[in-house]
Amino acid sequence: MAAPTPLLKDELDIVIPTIRNLDFLEMWRPFFQPYHLIIVQDGDPSKTIKVPEGFDYELYNRNDINRILGPKASCISFKDSACRCFGYMVSKKKYIYTIDDDCFVATNPSGHKINALEQHIKNLLCPSTPFFFNTLYEPFREGADFVRGYPFSLREGVPTAVSHGLWLNIPDYDAPTQLVKPLERNTRYVDAIMTIPKGTLFPMCGMNLAFDRDLIGPAMYFGLMGDGQPIGRYDDMWAGWCCKVICDHLGLGIKTGLPYIYHSKASNPFVNLRKEYKGIFWQEDIIPFFQTLVLPKEATTVQKCYIVLAKQVKEKLSKIDPYFDKLADAMVTWIEAWDELNPAGASLPNGKA
Repeated sequence: MAAPTPLLKDELDIVIPTIRNLDFLEMWRPFFQPYHLIIVQDGDPSKTIKVPEGFDYELYNRNDINRILGPKASCISFKDSACRCFGYMVSKKKYIYTIDDDCFVATNPSGHKINALEQHIKNLLCPSTPFFFNTLYEPFREGADFVRGYPFSLREGVPTAVSHGLWLNIPDYDAPTQLVKPLERNTRYVDAIMTIPKGTLFPMCGMNLAFDRDLIGPAMYFGLMGDGQPIGRYDDMWAGWCCKVICDHLGLGIKTGLPYIYHSKASNPFVNLRKEYKGIFWQEDIIPFFQTLVLPKEATTVQKCYIVLAKQVKEKLSKIDPYFDKLADAMVTWIEAWDELNPAGASLPNGKA
């Protein structure tokens, strides 16, 4: 009997930022091999990155980014995994799955290997329910449903723009927590998926993440991090806050929970502290900014929302630090570059059928 065709085989790209050989793909081969990979090589472009045989991939290094984007390449971070968002921009597919090269295949409590990509696809193809919380979590899973008291008018749900997966073993902690709990490992496998309610922000981690590029792609900008910047390790956080307020405005959903991957190694907490130090303080102003942000009715596309957001960042956050002035400009550059590389989508009202 022929093997079943993998879900969305021709509609999804896997984006991987890396500075090393991608031996980790061997264990993902049964799940990833049918898909196209976009590898964004960070750091020294003269270094050769080895990819195991049999994978269909394209690889971009810093020279390629500069060649393709010209002066607009300044919006793509260097020496930081935030460079992955270049892969989102050059992809021509509807869906993206992004994973770090220290993330391995996890096993569920019954000992079965978890096909993280397949679960993400299921999450994205299923509606979200951001306007009313279902106490049995994901109502569209087998064996679950909407509970008594759930309004019938809201049961259709809304399109899902983002699927945020979790991690076994090394949890995604900030540096102070890492320092206090150096030996802590996450062994809890929670068999749940839920929609993050409208009006609630969350910390988005980019190491096991999938999204619908057509619905939310232009908002998945991982900011200015790493080389020459005063901050790091807030790239995915920034993208998550921007995506969440835009999804809330456009009536789109974000899910979190399954699938799990196995996060194999902890990064150095002292290096992390140096990168996060300013962000830990700045966050106390950034979060209220996003919580109170109101996007205008006229902002009917992700691009329009993002440009308004950039303007607000400049107005409200540059008083914290001149960095936000630079970040706001980079956000506009990112949208210009996105629209140049993706001209067809530039005028489409994202998320509005």
